[in-house]
Amino acid sequence: VQLQASGGGLVQPGGSLRLSCAASGDTLDNYAIAWFRQAPGKEREGVSCFVNSDGMTHYADSVKGRFAISRDKKTAYLQMNNLKPEDTAVYYCAAVLSDEYTDYGLWPDEYDYWGQGTQVTVSS
Repeated sequence: VQLQASGGGLVQPGGSLRLSCAASGDTLDNYAIAWFRQAPGKEREGVSCFVNSDGMTHYADSVKGRFAISRDKKTAYLQMNNLKPEDTAVYYCAAVLSDEYTDYGLWPDEYDYWGQGTQVTVSS
């Protein structure tokens, strides 16, 4: 599967953005999906993921209550509300071919496929 992230941009603090991660070459039906971000000079950190095939989700503490992950057959989304300057980063979507017995988290090494990243800048 190939992933294409989009939807980033410049937004004021308190604003919203919705990121998209479009899949090609396969559908997302059999993949676990996650969003990561990397700010300048910092390590890549996990933002949100689908934990298992039942649709359970997980969020980093820093975004809990503000971000929401969702998906359909061909695209994953990250709705970001009440954005803060510290949310500024390049955001990446990632996927791994999953099975019904495995739970997935926010470790980059768990994921095999990565989108190219989309820049999110939160500034007044």
